[in-house]
Amino acid sequence: MDYEIPEKSAFLELRRGLPLLAAALFVAALLFPMWRIAVDAVQYPSTTLRLELYAYPRIAGDYGEMASLNKYIGFYYPDPVYWQPNYEPHPRAIDVPEWSLGPLAFIAVSACAAFVALAPDTKRLKRGLIAQLVGTVVVFGVMLADIQYRLYQAGHTLDPDAPVMGVDGFTPPLWGTYEVANITSYSRFGIGAYMSMLAVGLLVVAFYFRDSDATARDVARAWLSRVGVGDDGEPDSSPGDEPVGTDDAEAGR
Repeated sequence: MDYEIPEKSAFLELRRGLPLLAAALFVAALLFPMWRIAVDAVQYPSTTLRLELYAYPRIAGDYGEMASLNKYIGFYYPDPVYWQPNYEPHPRAIDVPEWSLGPLAFIAVSACAAFVALAPDTKRLKRGLIAQLVGTVVVFGVMLADIQYRLYQAGHTLDPDAPVMGVDGFTPPLWGTYEVANITSYSRFGIGAYMSMLAVGLLVVAFYFRDSDATARDVARAWLSRVGVGDDGEPDSSPGDEPVGTDDAEAGR
């Protein structure tokens, strides 16, 4: 059977339009930092150092100053192995080759979301939405677990020849505050991470509406009807009478 692209009006449906929007967000997220770290140190009493880390081997902000501080305790930026970062990896830095593959994961998830939105019929669209959501959660769950493990590894393989001796191993959190020696760090997610979370949220909504051909306008009307407001902004005398749209096949049952 020849494949036919769904009609343009079909992409107004939440179950098709939201995956396309999510796909765009996943790609756009690569342009923004995924992780932010603010650092207060006695060596810089009048300023807070800031780092921004991306989904690919790039660190922005005061990474030179932070590298100078970290070397005293033997903590180094990771070596992505396959991708030359915008800093020179230390010979004793841990190898994190998967960091070089970060963009591929985002692009793959984005491509899958777009592919699902283009499903030729409702049956395959529903199956695609389920697979897309499960696959996306697994991919990002594995990525977060891997990042946390690498942070643990970096914090527990300190350079034994570092100037400051006796520093206990530590694990920088993805979110939170931690202190090492006389350095206090505050970890937070970056804009790229929030964009990725929003994209996953859109996939969840698309999955929720997988059995419905509802559009954003239909959902807005249904909500206004439930709260007793008509299309003209006036109170509706008969709220809740119109259901959100469903598949023709479902409605005929």
